[in-house]
Amino acid sequence: MKKKKLAGVFLSLSLVAGALAGCSGGDSKTSSSGGGSSKSGDTIKIGANLELSGGTASFGQSAADGLKLAIDEINKEGIDGKNLEIVKVDNKSDAAEATSGSIKLVSQDKVVAVVGSATSTNTLAQVQVAQDNEVPLLTPTATNPDITNKAGKLNDYVFRTCFIDPFQGTVAANFASDEIGAKTAAIYVDSASDYSKGLAAAFKEAFTAKGGKIVAEEAYVTKDTDFRSTLTRIKSAKPEFVFLPGYYEEVGLILKQAREDGIDLPFMGGDGWDSPKVVEIAGADALKNTYITNHYSPEDEDAKIQDFVAAFKKEYDKTPDAFAALGYDTGYYLADAIKRSGDASPEKIRQALEDVKDLQLVSGTLNLDENHDPIKSATILEYVDGKQTFKTKINP
Repeated sequence: MKKKKLAGVFLSLSLVAGALAGCSGGDSKTSSSGGGSSKSGDTIKIGANLELSGGTASFGQSAADGLKLAIDEINKEGIDGKNLEIVKVDNKSDAAEATSGSIKLVSQDKVVAVVGSATSTNTLAQVQVAQDNEVPLLTPTATNPDITNKAGKLNDYVFRTCFIDPFQGTVAANFASDEIGAKTAAIYVDSASDYSKGLAAAFKEAFTAKGGKIVAEEAYVTKDTDFRSTLTRIKSAKPEFVFLPGYYEEVGLILKQAREDGIDLPFMGGDGWDSPKVVEIAGADALKNTYITNHYSPEDEDAKIQDFVAAFKKEYDKTPDAFAALGYDTGYYLADAIKRSGDASPEKIRQALEDVKDLQLVSGTLNLDENHDPIKSATILEYVDGKQTFKTKINP
């Protein structure tokens, strides 16, 4: 039955827009990390289905860099005499490519688990493949709740290393109310993004529950470049705070245009801002009085964090963002499960992923709730002179 399902989905996607061809050609590659043997029986293949090009490539590449660093470290000792081998697929920041890439990894490459994607929409596109074929899917950074549990139904082969939108949105609402002292807020959402809409809904619920009032709700669409008309409406509503849960390309332009139009209000978003490109696009001045919720800070003095930052800088000559940290953590989470699985079969790995307890990672101690969602802290960062600065850490 599993093979029939796979064949049906595979044929369907081959006929629609040629998505499979794009992922099985020059955009996918296999890389053996850590210098181990690539002979049959000496490696355990894991898939990486990430945004290596396209509109959210900064996220996917950071996660890929963190994952590779982790696998390189793990392979220095190996797992029961075997090395982990990463099989990469570039989903090009596109949901159809993410689906076909996942099918390729499962059917052709025979991976025991898939890591990816970095964004919610591209991860949601892989969930059914994981469920139908009983191969674990681990997203490092996708925060939409439906990924692991939709309408009360657990996706038992799907896991994540990051916290989810309701927690992140609630943290932002509490910060706006308690730290900024805002009584009114505007919400500016990307209507084409599951991630953005999920965060906005959580923020609205939590902010109004604390007595706050939403005085404006505006929307844009991914790839928009002119935001002045909606920003004018937001300005006219006179909010004390603007919640902007989007991705760095649009966020950078929105902040730049908002400041040019004299909107000097505090803006806040989520981990979707976490890219050096947001500073390139917006400029350091436009980022004054802005904040984000995130999964970790490289400025945190925790020894485990500083060891990771030093190793990442040595390997890549740059400071790791949260996507890199979560990619790294996902490598260790998966390796821990493979070690405990006994035979490295997808089903045994699934059970071990579910049974994780107090796993010490860079982004915090990992335990899961009944929905396969981590119970962990969030970090608040402020942009100062164009750089993220650690402000505080919020426990669940």
